Parts: sequence; structure tokens; C-alpha cells
Amino acid sequence: MRSRYCAYVLKDEDYLLKTWHPKSRPDNLNLQDSPNHWIGLKIKTSHLGQKNDAAGMVHFIARFKNNGKAHKLEEHSEFEKINGQWLYVKGDFCS
Repeated sequence: MRSRYCAYVLKDEDYLLKTWHPKSRPDNLNLQDSPNHWIGLKIKTSHLGQKNDAAGMVHFIARFKNNGKAHKLEEHSEFEKINGQWLYVKGDFCS
């Protein structure tokens, strides 16, 4: 999760797509056009799935500014481990 957050900060679209599960991966992200300026990440919780260590969940809050106004993104993210690499599957926003 932290490496993906850093990739958003650096607008490293290649890394984000490489660490996105093929079943949910978008074609592109257009990060270079994003006005978001990422300013912080807090991992609230993380845990492995109950069946095995090939699935996991991360609850996080990412803070960013857009046109000078502060915002936060809070999400429960689902990851799956394939060939030793954690891949982002999907996320559910928290309100």
C-alpha cells in the first residue's frame, strides 16, 4: 500500500498499473493531468484473509490538496498475492 501511495505522489503510472490485479486494472490513469497534490498517508489497519496469506485488506486514509483545498480519501482496499507480489484488486470508499 505504501509503495502504491508513493507511486501516486510521483505520478508513476507504470508502477501502479504493474501492481494492479489484471481482473480490475484500468487501461491508463492519466496521472500527469491530475491536479492532486498528495500530502500524507495513514494506514489504519491491515490484515490477511482468513483462508490463507494470499489475500489481504488495508484500511487507509490518504490526504491530498486539490486547487489549494484539503481533502481525504478513506478506503478499504483488497489485495491478492500472485507469484509473491501483492496486487491491488479493488477498494471501497468509507464515508
